[in-house]
Amino acid sequence: MKLIRYIVTVSVLVFINTLPLKAQDGKGKDFWITFGQIGDFPPSFPVLSIQIRIVSGNTATTGAIHFTHLGTSAPFSLGANETYTYALDASQREAVYNTTTGITSYSVRVTSFEPVAVYAINFYGGGFGDATNILPETTLDVEYYQISYPSPNENLPQCYAVVATQDNTKLFHNGDSVAMLNEGQVYFKTNTSNMTGAHITANRPVAFFSSHKGTAIPVGATGTAGYLQQQLAPVNTWGKNFFVPLSPTTHDIVRIVALQNSTNITQTGGVIRTDDPQAQTSLFGLQAGQFVDLEIVSNNGCHIKSERPVGICTFLATYASHNSSPSQCWLPALEQRISNAIIAPFFPVTAGQLNQHYALVIVPTDAKNNTEVSIGGAPPTPLFGGSWIDNAGSEMSFYTMPLTHNTASYHFTNPAGFIILCYGSGISASYYYPAGFAMRNLSAAFTANDIPYAKMSEHLFCEHDITFIANVEGIHSNPGSIKWYINGDEHEDARDSLEWSQNFPTGSYEIKMTVLFEDNSTETYEATLTVGCGAAFYANNVDISSVDTTFCAKNVDFSAEIENLSTKPESLKWYIGDEEYLPARDLSEWHKGFENGTHIIKMWARLENGDEVEVFGTLKIQLLWIKMRNVRY
Repeated sequence: MKLIRYIVTVSVLVFINTLPLKAQDGKGKDFWITFGQIGDFPPSFPVLSIQIRIVSGNTATTGAIHFTHLGTSAPFSLGANETYTYALDASQREAVYNTTTGITSYSVRVTSFEPVAVYAINFYGGGFGDATNILPETTLDVEYYQISYPSPNENLPQCYAVVATQDNTKLFHNGDSVAMLNEGQVYFKTNTSNMTGAHITANRPVAFFSSHKGTAIPVGATGTAGYLQQQLAPVNTWGKNFFVPLSPTTHDIVRIVALQNSTNITQTGGVIRTDDPQAQTSLFGLQAGQFVDLEIVSNNGCHIKSERPVGICTFLATYASHNSSPSQCWLPALEQRISNAIIAPFFPVTAGQLNQHYALVIVPTDAKNNTEVSIGGAPPTPLFGGSWIDNAGSEMSFYTMPLTHNTASYHFTNPAGFIILCYGSGISASYYYPAGFAMRNLSAAFTANDIPYAKMSEHLFCEHDITFIANVEGIHSNPGSIKWYINGDEHEDARDSLEWSQNFPTGSYEIKMTVLFEDNSTETYEATLTVGCGAAFYANNVDISSVDTTFCAKNVDFSAEIENLSTKPESLKWYIGDEEYLPARDLSEWHKGFENGTHIIKMWARLENGDEVEVFGTLKIQLLWIKMRNVRY
């Protein structure tokens, strides 16, 4: 889904520009979840707490939490910028809690009418547990690598869980067939051997969760062993440029997994750890699935760059002096920054020791002071409660902000983009997960507004400003090694550019990119770009996108023209100011009287392909009054 805004502002309604808001911001309408076992505790353990947290965006919504194994659902309703926490009861915990290798139906599906962000936490009341973000179904794919940590003993194995989103899903572990799953089924695997680097593939998109029944980090650490849980991203979203902020625990461990052979990595701010015998001792020449560990030693964080895509998890380490347990967080690449995110901290009802909650906000240094936060819909303010720490080498900065409101949402914004990691800590307790980042496909040959070229022909671009980004390996250094073509003619201004933008009028265009590689071979990538949604509305038959008019009558007839409008209920809404005008819902023609003044009108529509369109306009009403003078004859 993609939201496209058309803003019309001059006099009556004059079209100015389009502002795309991408679907890859962590929010969605369809999510799959499952959970692993904490230690040897059964799901019926009285102080076990499993919760699902749902955070709405700027629009109110309704939805449901469906338990596959039980065949039951729990409805939910959220206003704009609200949070909702659902605590599973004993029977529901039984229906989501995997303990041994095998196939189950222990999954949860969260669906929502409007986009939301979803998080989950599995916590034992005595302290240890972990939380994870949940990825929207639209961002899932078919190829993953396991990233976890060694097991301290045979009673506490590391694990992973795969949830099928479609029937007839074939699952493979390092190329060996391990399961055939239908929609909602889960394959759960435990192993006391280190499975980091295991290659998990499927013939249909799946959700992949790494977990651990209990481990200490780093290997041999003294203190509390802890449960790990983190949904991992598919390899098509892995990147090459990373920044690791230092959490206040000051014991952060980073595990880096190579996607391709001959991967070379450079870093500043960490030291290589060799306590795991399977970890590599060098950052150079890593083969696919091999991994290397770093401990962050610099107070201003660690900058990691790789010649080829890598996957990274950062771990809060076991902290003996504070008796804290470890936790695991997927680290998004800097290519996955977003400009706004809505998050909320976790407050497990049975874990009072988990009493400190933070957001780690990572932004470009030159734009750090443009970062703002709105709590519970209040006016935005600069970040507070901490201070900025700059990293000169990466030109990135990070801020540790305490999260103290347990029921309000936190809406962060910065036009330059950011990544947000959330964590909580306490005695014998911690959690760590990525809360604000994108899920862009970084492995495609090229993208147009984040849509891979292979899918462009199926996509209707409502926005006219298109940004193309090339993602290719091994480009030749000769001039002219990258060329771009529009309808057969080279766009010379974009020659040798990995990123360029252009405004396209409504219509269809053949886009081609040719690449000369280091081995002197040439590849060509082609796609059809179709621009224009054909969405507009009229006031008293006036075309709002092109005519500047002031109305002299208060009664206004509105009509909409929308190509490919969805037939689902509530796919067409009208707003006057910030309030929806409910009598006009799903009506393409409606009538209303207005008083003198300026009125902001918005039409919102959902298209058949799932995209959303907003058309804004300013309606001016000026009623004319004529004063007659007495005339004597």
